[in-house]
Amino acid sequence: MQRRYADGERSIGIKLGFTSRAKMQQMGVDSLIWGWLTDAMLEEDGGEVALSRYIHPRAEPEVCFLVGRAIDRPLTLLEAAEHIEAVAPAIEIIDSRYEAFKFSLEDVVADNCSSSGLVVGPWSRNLSGLDNAGVLMRLDGQLAQVGSTAAILGNPLRSVAEASKLVSEAGLSLPAGSLIMAGAATAAEALRPGVHVSVEIAGFGESAFTCR
Repeated sequence: MQRRYADGERSIGIKLGFTSRAKMQQMGVDSLIWGWLTDAMLEEDGGEVALSRYIHPRAEPEVCFLVGRAIDRPLTLLEAAEHIEAVAPAIEIIDSRYEAFKFSLEDVVADNCSSSGLVVGPWSRNLSGLDNAGVLMRLDGQLAQVGSTAAILGNPLRSVAEASKLVSEAGLSLPAGSLIMAGAATAAEALRPGVHVSVEIAGFGESAFTCR
């Protein structure tokens, strides 16, 4: 991350990892982790993503939160909701320096928790129903993953509460305007050139991109 910052990138928030049982099983770990998001990782919703930037990228459906009030202390679940301005369907592009995504917990933390890219869809200020909304991920229009936001710690807002604890433990804070990627709702799918990826969260819209 220091190299990224030295190159002029700026932090725009954090991502949480291993917040769903499916993801823990897929990666073979059992602990919650977090990494940084930078402006250079942000890809255009509905645009093209150059896979040449990555090693062996995968996409996973996520919920993205926009922080409305600075998070500078551990929050309860109710307080977490009060600190969020909006929510959006999102796709995280994960990548890894480790072959076949096989790594130890220490390895993945050192690799910024595989965080490499993100696509954020339309924002909604209504959080009602977010605790158990249907999630569909399609590749070229074909259904690839089906899940629920409930897979994210039982309620994606719990990721905000957990994020508040993690950053506080590190002596840090998240200013208003920060993004929080709550974690994957399903297992990840490998990307290949030409494929169109879309994620729909029932009641909250869709995010998408095309690989090139």
